[in-house]
Amino acid sequence: MADLQHRVLLIEDTESLARVYQAYLKESSVRVEHATTFAQAKESLIRQLPSLVLLDLHLPDQDGIDLLRMLHNSGCTVPVIVITANSSVETAVEAMRLGAYDFVTKPVEARRLQVTVHNALNYYALNRLVDQLENRQARASFHQFVGASTSMQAVYQMIERSARSRATVFVLGESGTGKELCAEALHQESARKDAPFIPLNCAAIPKELVESELFGHVKGAFTGAQKERQGAVMAANGGTLFLDEICEMEQDLQAKLLRFLQTSTIQPVGSDERIKVDVRIVCASNRDPWKEVEEGRFREDLYYRLHVLPIHLPPLRQRGDDILLLAKRFLQSYGAEEGKRFVGFSRQAEWIMSKFGWPGNVRQLQNLMRQLAVMHPGGKVASEDLPPPLNQLACEEGSEGAAQFQWARPAQQGEGAQAAETAVEIPEPQSLADIERQAIEEAIERCNGNITQAANLLEVSPSTIYRKMQVWQQV
Repeated sequence: MADLQHRVLLIEDTESLARVYQAYLKESSVRVEHATTFAQAKESLIRQLPSLVLLDLHLPDQDGIDLLRMLHNSGCTVPVIVITANSSVETAVEAMRLGAYDFVTKPVEARRLQVTVHNALNYYALNRLVDQLENRQARASFHQFVGASTSMQAVYQMIERSARSRATVFVLGESGTGKELCAEALHQESARKDAPFIPLNCAAIPKELVESELFGHVKGAFTGAQKERQGAVMAANGGTLFLDEICEMEQDLQAKLLRFLQTSTIQPVGSDERIKVDVRIVCASNRDPWKEVEEGRFREDLYYRLHVLPIHLPPLRQRGDDILLLAKRFLQSYGAEEGKRFVGFSRQAEWIMSKFGWPGNVRQLQNLMRQLAVMHPGGKVASEDLPPPLNQLACEEGSEGAAQFQWARPAQQGEGAQAAETAVEIPEPQSLADIERQAIEEAIERCNGNITQAANLLEVSPSTIYRKMQVWQQV
């Protein structure tokens, strides 16, 4: 049974029904607090969040669905069990999308209410326990990285294992996945952390200047060399040199880089002097380096020199809940810069961001959150508030969603095109349980049997769908 610490807020304007429900739950070892109006319930919720809310949708001062919406928009995770005699389609769908844990139809049976309350309290208590255990084992951040996904935990471990070595690290990943952050983390975890960290983007420097930028030059070495210049290798002496987009380097310079890696000496452009240096090399590319070797654009001997300890950074689309973790972190940070306070995203907005492919990875997410922080007034971000191209996905989903919940009987053959253009017919009355089952089954069919996606579409927990499917199988 539920623990004594559980406090249940019962929101019911009919005193006699409230006393009945309290009697039903007397043996459940929960403490029931009663509110008769929307205003009383809101005051109670602000004062202290309960473990569970029992909500009658028909309140004298305001619709109970507004209270459910308020909890949803505030990001509150307290389970809400809706008690209603209204079995309309609109009410059922709206309540499910606003996160209602379950429905109990009037007249309420004692055993039905007891079991539902028990399951809701235990389910959410278990979820909190799982979250706590996962948080203890997984790091949500590492140096400048933000992410708690399994793939990022593997990256963190690889960085820690590689950092103390002198061996060259090759960071691989799509553009925007954080390759320079990885290089900086390797430097900070190494014994060289107090020495310089020097990044050099091989693709951003004109090819005729790369050698000078890398090894330096003496005065008069070429036209425009009016004074001696220290190169990136010398600047990183004792520390770490990060060569980004290494596969963009010209082949003649690849040979000179290979010589440097073999001898640990450099020769500035225009100089006969060779200088001994101590530098740890970390390089990166958004291309497949071996494919570059096979196509003749990258030296094979240099590949084997550099590709000693590879670290693969996963694309954002493969990082699961990290997408929302990063989005909230960026939005709060940029919102603070703009003098605004954000409280997160609606469930539909979260689902859209999770579904989006993020071709620009974390950099694209970062830019979109900065744009949102500037344009949005603050508070909770809805799906229609998302900037392009996310808002285009929201529009597509909205149109699909409208098609998803067409409950009217389809036009029969022979009724003609004119019948299709007439007003939607009112369906025959259905029980709330039938409406709920139809909504879930159509969502599952639309998502090709994927329960998790169907749950996201309906904005309920996947376990809610599994639990209801088990009940249907027993009938």
